Amino acid sequence: MKLKILHLYPKEMNLYGDHGNVLAIVKRCEWRGIKAEVIEHEPGDIIPNDIDIIFGGGGQDSNQNRIEDDLRKIGPKLKEFVEAGTPTLVICGLYQLFGNYFETGDGQRIEGTGILNLHTVAGNSRLIGNIVIDAPKFGEVVGYENHSGLTQLGEGLEAFGTVQKGFGNNGKDHAEGVRYKNCIGTYLHGPILPKNPKITDFLIQTALERQSKTDKIKLQKLDDRIENNAHSVATSRPQ
Repeated sequence: MKLKILHLYPKEMNLYGDHGNVLAIVKRCEWRGIKAEVIEHEPGDIIPNDIDIIFGGGGQDSNQNRIEDDLRKIGPKLKEFVEAGTPTLVICGLYQLFGNYFETGDGQRIEGTGILNLHTVAGNSRLIGNIVIDAPKFGEVVGYENHSGLTQLGEGLEAFGTVQKGFGNNGKDHAEGVRYKNCIGTYLHGPILPKNPKITDFLIQTALERQSKTDKIKLQKLDDRIENNAHSVATSRPQ
């Protein structure tokens, strides 16, 4: 077994330890004897057709500007992957740009891919702190958020989870992130996956099931005591 992980813009979109999410996927594959190849996509690169998992992290507004043109070019292909059910995790900046647009504080509009029917407008203050959400399928999910963007989900989308502590998409409707098919968008940095191994295993298992065209894949259980302890410590922290 071998999984190909597409890491979108690792140089430009890697705030708050987001690269650790890729490491978590690779390690939880390796510990089970599953080979994992990471394909780093930078502007101008060509995306292979046989991608199994997609990941993209967060970045400052200036970095979002740098990738805007390339992201629009590859957007149709990414949309094909997402629509086909490819397990995908996008965080903060790329979560926003998987939507229709991001409007910065000075009124500049950065066009998104339109993969997800949502939009984001910069607010007057930053939403910062530890966050805990209740996510269907995954239960309690913990992370850290730091964003000024206020995201509104459009028709046909459901939130990744409901905020128990923190701000989430916009600090008002108690929604955090988005779930669409096998795509997860979220503001949770931290990185999110090392402290929430259920999500990592969801990405891996779904990729294997799609590759083998069966829904009967069962992942080997791992000793998650360190991960669970990190999760507990994060949960106990004040906002």
